[in-house]
Amino acid sequence: MTPRMLWRASRRSSSVVRYLFIAFFIWTAIDAALVSHALTAAARDFPSQGVLRKPARVFIASIHWNNEYVLRNFWNKGVLELARTLGPGNLFVSVFESGSWDNSKAALRELDDALGALGVQRKVILDETTHEDEIAHPPPAPTPGWVRTPRGRIELRRIPYLSRLRNKSLEPLVELAENGTQFDYVLFLNDVVFSVTDVLALLNTNDGHYAAACSLDFSKPPNYYDTFALRDIDGHENAAQTWPYFRSSRSRAAIKRSRPVPVASCWNGMVFMPAKAFTGPNPLRFRGIDDSLALSHLEASECCLIHADNPESREKGVFLNPNVRVGYHGPAYDQVHPTGPWLTYWEIWSGLWRNRFKRWFTIVMFKEWMVQRLKTSWESEGMGRKEDGTFCLINEMQVLVANGWAHV
Repeated sequence: MTPRMLWRASRRSSSVVRYLFIAFFIWTAIDAALVSHALTAAARDFPSQGVLRKPARVFIASIHWNNEYVLRNFWNKGVLELARTLGPGNLFVSVFESGSWDNSKAALRELDDALGALGVQRKVILDETTHEDEIAHPPPAPTPGWVRTPRGRIELRRIPYLSRLRNKSLEPLVELAENGTQFDYVLFLNDVVFSVTDVLALLNTNDGHYAAACSLDFSKPPNYYDTFALRDIDGHENAAQTWPYFRSSRSRAAIKRSRPVPVASCWNGMVFMPAKAFTGPNPLRFRGIDDSLALSHLEASECCLIHADNPESREKGVFLNPNVRVGYHGPAYDQVHPTGPWLTYWEIWSGLWRNRFKRWFTIVMFKEWMVQRLKTSWESEGMGRKEDGTFCLINEMQVLVANGWAHV
């Protein structure tokens, strides 16, 4: 081939690349416009989604630690308004607070009194045991939840500790069921800012057909908060913490149309699950992974494992509702609840490109391969070892410390 022929071929190739780039740019612009239209429609229709379509008996389960700001300014008021909307006889509030050093206990006593005045059944446990108390006396012999960490100390794992508290918040549900009192749903409610419309819209997710329905949570918008528990429908962690978040094409397609997003797991501030999952045959309970697996430097959120353990997750699906957004403080909530669509055209357009680059140029397979290798090694070291929540696993070790928790 002559130099002139090579030059012409090079020009043709450059033209093809240029035209492809222009076509891709135009396609993204059109895609962003369609997303913007879907967000506008979702914002317009949201009030009609957040209505009580039929009576529902709801059991609220919540754990708290140093949440006075949210409790006094938002959470207590939201729970009381929800009680008035559902009807005091259709709600049970179960709160387990432990070891706060702010005035969370006083705020929850006020809620307890206000719920009593409304005639709402509740159980509010204010436990004086602090994190420091929990870790003060490591057991001399192997004890569930305690492991020897790389720091050379016997330390209490964070996730078994949280699982125990969450299970305590469910105890009244079990006791009531044994005495013939049934509920339709459990609402797991974190220390978040929310409205009654948010709660009811979440309840109505996918026309009420789900094993679990979750909100989106924010502490520092535009980044969403709960990366530990959220996995797309293919079981992958996020591509980016900003919209549209997901690696899976199925999950991205749903969120781009502001529809319930099929996921493998979510929590994200507020979760509805059918109550029978916790009171029927083979009832679910929160758990951590086995201590021996944790010693391989692996961990998994109890809020992810609950979905991995739930057979209904495969049959009915787990959904994240992108139209229900909660915040961990007032400004975060306000930022994701503007008048009209919650994302600008620029945020949509840049988000689409950011997500593509993250998916194209970050290799999640290596992280997942490392986790799988550690898990496979653990399984080979003992007969009958098994962990069904593989997609929940991350390469970390987390332990309780006096002022919260730490990576080791």
